Amino acid sequence: MMILVIFSYTVNYREAYGIFACNGILFNHESPRRGENFVTRKITRAVGRIKMGLQSKLFLGNLQASRDWGFAGDYVEAMWLMLQQEKPDDYVVATEESHTVEELLDKAFGYVDLNWKDHVEIDKRYFRPAEVDNLKGDASKARKVLGWKPKIGFEQLVKMMVDEDIELAKREKVLVDAGYMDPHQQP
Repeated sequence: MMILVIFSYTVNYREAYGIFACNGILFNHESPRRGENFVTRKITRAVGRIKMGLQSKLFLGNLQASRDWGFAGDYVEAMWLMLQQEKPDDYVVATEESHTVEELLDKAFGYVDLNWKDHVEIDKRYFRPAEVDNLKGDASKARKVLGWKPKIGFEQLVKMMVDEDIELAKREKVLVDAGYMDPHQQP
C-alpha cells in the first residue's frame, strides 16, 4: 500500500509542479551487499560457511517460490538512464526471468561442488502466510525507451555472491581457528 502512495505522490508532483521525478519499480535487485536476512544472501552466506566448515545446515521455507532476481548494479544503471531522459516517466526494472529458490540452491551449492540436499532443511517457520508464488517483471518499456537490459545473468549473479561469501567465510575461519570466535556461532 505504501508503495502505491509513494508512486502516486511522485506522479502527482511531477504533473502538478513540473518536477522531474521518475518512479522505478525495481524487482528483486541482489548483490554481495544484500542483507543476510534475504533468501539470496542467506543461501550464498551459508554456502561459504558450509564450504569452510563453519556451518552444516541451512534452514529455509518454500523452495518453490519463484522470483525475478537481477543484479543491483544493472538496476542502478537503469535508474541513471531514467534520469537522463528529456521527460520524466515511470519504468519497471526487471530481468523478465523467474527462478525458484530451489534453482538458486542448485546454482549456489553446485558452484562449489556441494549437494544442497545434504545441507538444507525445510522449517515451517520460514513459510510466509501470504506467499506470492511467482514474481516476474515486464521491463519492455525500459528496454524500448531507455535501451536498458541487464548485463549480469542469474547464474553469474549467484556465482558473484557465492565468491564474495566464500571470501567472507575464509576471514571468519581465521578468527575461529585463532580462538577469537566460537565455531558454532552463526551470523
